[in-house]
Amino acid sequence: MSGHSKWATTKHKKALIDAKRGKLFAKFIKNIEVAARLGGGDLAGNPTLYDAVQKAKKSSVPIDNINRAIKRGSGQEAGGADYQSIMYEGYGPGGIAVLVECLTDNRNRAASDVRVAFTRNGGQMADPGSVSYLFSRKGVIVVPAEGTTEDAVMEAVLEVGAEEVNDNGDSFEVVTEASDLVTVRTALQEAGIEYDSADVVFYPATQIEVDVEGARKILRLVDALEDSDDVQNVYANFDASDEVLAELDAED
Repeated sequence: MSGHSKWATTKHKKALIDAKRGKLFAKFIKNIEVAARLGGGDLAGNPTLYDAVQKAKKSSVPIDNINRAIKRGSGQEAGGADYQSIMYEGYGPGGIAVLVECLTDNRNRAASDVRVAFTRNGGQMADPGSVSYLFSRKGVIVVPAEGTTEDAVMEAVLEVGAEEVNDNGDSFEVVTEASDLVTVRTALQEAGIEYDSADVVFYPATQIEVDVEGARKILRLVDALEDSDDVQNVYANFDASDEVLAELDAED
């Protein structure tokens, strides 16, 4: 039966991945729709939309879905929802600060989903402003390490406003002021350097180091939050070492 149970486990994992991919696709589409509604459907004139489309393409979202989302958002096609952006704040296990960014057409459902995820996973909601001061808005561009070097990335971006370049092993993370994101991303393109994503995110001022158990708990909370269709992004001020992450990977 060992072969059978292994196949059952593999199928279960694949189902989870497929479900995640479906949710991910929906979140990309929602981002594209909102970006088109706010800044118009022209990619050349709307950098937020351009980056949302690039991210969706790199994750294999079908081009027809992308085009329909642009049309809905820009009013060329009926059916666009009235999404509102809402930020929820809270604390995870171990006092880790958590920001939850939602895009929703139903505030009550979003609030309920977020509250349930916190309470079931050792966290708690917090008052507005009690957590967000620990984060600042930053531009983050992820560059795959394959095909380039840290020196080449730094040379391309440091003169045009990048604050730092971090080596994450299989990728480089370029951090900028939020207002400099498009300029820095454009400089990478002009230097012929591919990038995986360019986003304005909430970046923690300081991070709390967690052990294996702490990482397991906070990641469980993050997974539960991201499981909601209304949640677009989750930010938390924890840091886990490569050794801790490797140990967690071995458990999967």
